[in-house]
Amino acid sequence: MEKLITQTREAFELHFGVCPDHIFLSPGRINIIGEHLDYNDGFVLPAAIDKYICFGVRKNSGSASCRMLSLDFDEYFSFEASTIPDVWPTWAGYMVGVVAGIRELDKKIGGIDIVFKGNIPMGAGLSSSAALECGFATVLNGIFNLQLSKKEIALLCQRSENNFVGVNCGIMDQFASVFGKKDKVMMLNCDSLEYQYYNAELTDYNFILFDSCVKHSHLSSGYNERRNEIENGKKIIKNKFPEIKSFRDCTHEMLRTTREELGEIPYKRCLYVIEEMNRVVKAADALKNQDLKLLGKLLTETHLGLSQLYEVSCHELDFLVDGALKLEGVLGARMMGGGFGGCSINLIKKDKEKFIIEQMKLRYHNAYGISLKAYNVNISDGSKEYLKNETDL
Repeated sequence: MEKLITQTREAFELHFGVCPDHIFLSPGRINIIGEHLDYNDGFVLPAAIDKYICFGVRKNSGSASCRMLSLDFDEYFSFEASTIPDVWPTWAGYMVGVVAGIRELDKKIGGIDIVFKGNIPMGAGLSSSAALECGFATVLNGIFNLQLSKKEIALLCQRSENNFVGVNCGIMDQFASVFGKKDKVMMLNCDSLEYQYYNAELTDYNFILFDSCVKHSHLSSGYNERRNEIENGKKIIKNKFPEIKSFRDCTHEMLRTTREELGEIPYKRCLYVIEEMNRVVKAADALKNQDLKLLGKLLTETHLGLSQLYEVSCHELDFLVDGALKLEGVLGARMMGGGFGGCSINLIKKDKEKFIIEQMKLRYHNAYGISLKAYNVNISDGSKEYLKNETDL
């Protein structure tokens, strides 16, 4: 992290000729369990992680321009704070959308200079996009004293991604990036936005991510298909049981009663959602009781559901999960994220980490000719200004 901060500071000074007045950090996230539930009004169990986008910031009182330099994309972009530009680089859309959202709330910002750089692996399902938009919103909220609540920031950033980037995401990523707490996971109700923190005391274990380094082209089409299938399934169930408001009210018996009307594919999708909602509650209790064996079992059950019922896994992810589970010291594993590539999340005994990582890299390369990447992640605080005397990040 210190290296990231130093690189950002030095680049700001080189580009703008002065040192930044502020440094902000905005984290990526993992979702321990509860995949594809955010758009089904379900529960999820995410946490912010110690992979960040770092922002070097200085208010520019002599200009009304937002001047932004992305070190990762090696691109500069600027626009007037009082207007919304017609075109922008893809990465800048996340930030332009935030400014538009602030204006919709009748808030005003002035000129600002920003340089940012991240160490969140892009394309790995760790929500670098949410870190970017939530970090930028947190910067503007602090620098211009907008007095936005954390909830307002998360919702504003979700709208930014929906409207300016065109990704119809749920609220989980933004909520985790804003509300994250060190050594805590949150169980978030994606319908009411009520949430509760649980201690993430893993004792002799760590979460290790294995990055498949693949992303199959049917991610977006598959994601949209699943949303349509699950919405159609819900309509059929509600026609027979009008009292249910969401899948949280749907029982296995209701699902079995409507199986013939649903058809096999919608039935499988709905079955996964119902079972996953139950697993999230059990996983929160497992963390509360420090029952890591149960937590690992639930992770593995989730992967089976995602692979066989929701059908959003792929050969590479199945290989990583199956291979990890065969090694001593792995309590559980599953694919993480939207699917069709990205990372698996693994609950691994600390004294077995090195051996397991080496074995998985060797086996994955032998099977697919791909160099597997492994990330050791710790649970961190959400988006905020970095202060020099802080030692807990």
